[in-house]
Amino acid sequence: MNLQSFLNKNKLSVMGIIIGALLGFTYWKFVGCYSGKCMITSSPINSTLYGSLLGYLIFNIFKK
Repeated sequence: MNLQSFLNKNKLSVMGIIIGALLGFTYWKFVGCYSGKCMITSSPINSTLYGSLLGYLIFNIFKK
């Protein structure tokens, strides 16, 4: 299976991961946690990973 067929088969999941990652990073950038004690929003990596996971799960709701 090549990359083109993989992306065609899973384009909704890939879009969810990308959009979720962008929203997670944006949330960290503008809201974040300045004390450093928040597990998710204290680090841009954590926030981006959680955002991509949530984007994947939410976009897969609409998969047939």
